[in-house]
Amino acid sequence: MLRRTGYCLPACALSLVLALPSQAQSPDRYEAPGLSRSPAITSGGDYGLPSLSGSGSQAMSGEEYRLGRAWLRQFRARAPEWQDAIAQDYVESLVARLLPHSGLGDARTAITLVESRLLNAFAVPGGVIGINAGLFAFAEREAELASVVAHELGHLSQRHYARGQARAEQTQIPAMAAMLAGMLIAAGGGGDAGIAAAMGTQAAVIQDQLSYSRRFEQEADRVGLQAMANAGYEPDAMVEMFRAMQRMVSLQGGSPPEFLLTHPVTESRISDTQDRADQISVAVPRNKDPHYQLVRARALLTVHDRDPQQATTRLAQDQAPEAARRYLAALIDARAGHTDRALNELDALARSEPDLAMLPASAAQVAFEAGRIDDAIDRSRRQLRLMPDYAPARRLLGEALLQRDPNEAYRVLRDLADARPEDPQVFTLLGEAAGRSGREAWGHLARAEQLQLTGRIDRAIRQLEVAKDVAESEGDNAAVSQIERRREAFLGYRETLEEFQ
Repeated sequence: MLRRTGYCLPACALSLVLALPSQAQSPDRYEAPGLSRSPAITSGGDYGLPSLSGSGSQAMSGEEYRLGRAWLRQFRARAPEWQDAIAQDYVESLVARLLPHSGLGDARTAITLVESRLLNAFAVPGGVIGINAGLFAFAEREAELASVVAHELGHLSQRHYARGQARAEQTQIPAMAAMLAGMLIAAGGGGDAGIAAAMGTQAAVIQDQLSYSRRFEQEADRVGLQAMANAGYEPDAMVEMFRAMQRMVSLQGGSPPEFLLTHPVTESRISDTQDRADQISVAVPRNKDPHYQLVRARALLTVHDRDPQQATTRLAQDQAPEAARRYLAALIDARAGHTDRALNELDALARSEPDLAMLPASAAQVAFEAGRIDDAIDRSRRQLRLMPDYAPARRLLGEALLQRDPNEAYRVLRDLADARPEDPQVFTLLGEAAGRSGREAWGHLARAEQLQLTGRIDRAIRQLEVAKDVAESEGDNAAVSQIERRREAFLGYRETLEEFQ
């Protein structure tokens, strides 16, 4: 039997794509354009800086991309971000697994994790996907989490954002701004205030579009079910999630809160989903491994940060695999200062599960946080010799090298920033590495990138001005050229971001 706790769905849970107005478009499937990249600079160390302007900008999908990424920057500016590189890598891998089967082709996505116990996931046009730590606590199996992500990708692939509000062309930005405000209040713990803020603006639109949104829900369910099966997940997991949500609503008083109007969890919907799931077979089921359960342990520790024992109790109640319980115990030991015991347990787990990259990376992180810098560097380097593309290990290596070899740290983090141009934390570390290794102008530029990625565009532009002054005084023409290009782009960013003020 599935056991759930009473996490409350915030205002925008699973519904953002239905509530935002947009211009009329054809119902063709939506494919987000890729990030455009800055021209390479061979002498200055360009690191693939991001652009808000998507390729194919004359198509409406380019507009959706532009607004969606601007929306994400505003959300990052004030939402409590769950800064967990290992969990981030897992969610990105899950999305990449589902994406080819969701009708989105090779769309470039941006994943943001929210440090909140509230059960929530959302998708924003432009390929932005948000996941709360609380969703991991609610979903006891990987297939259940996959069902939510697949459903949200279904909304994007069917272009429900554009189709749902074709009659409200003039209210696109105000509705997005109001929704952003509501989500920020809810994500920050405002609860009912956030719901009221978001729903007050949406009320008339929702009433007009309710029957339309129910059809959208069926479309997203259908796309999601097929994507799950094609990716190796049992589609019945979506039915289990719906039933669990229905029980949760019942425990909260029997009537669904207003924000669920766009995502009604009804008996007819559950029955329809079950009928469809029964007709879909999984050609190649995924092999069961503890990867999801270990990431879930990290999420539960985040949710129960003040009382880690609750995370332990929850895993035991849910009959989580032994590996997940041992992993959680090791993380709790590390927090309590029992570093050797934690490392011994993590090393033992890594030997028993050699394909799980997160285990040696977790051990390196424990060593680093305990002040064992050289051990963290050695562990990260050993892992990267076997798994050179594992981003959490690359990031930790760069961070640890800051204490020993800033010049090498800059090289590692510059390459990582090139691979992850939408990751604000990487640019934070890159800026520090640049400063410590004598690359002052590039350090200011990296800090400017971190500021613009988190919505603080005016401060970012001022940081660019400082960077240019330093670059000119140093005679670094490559840096001056790059800074000037980025300033032009930043001014365009500011114009877009101001639409949400």
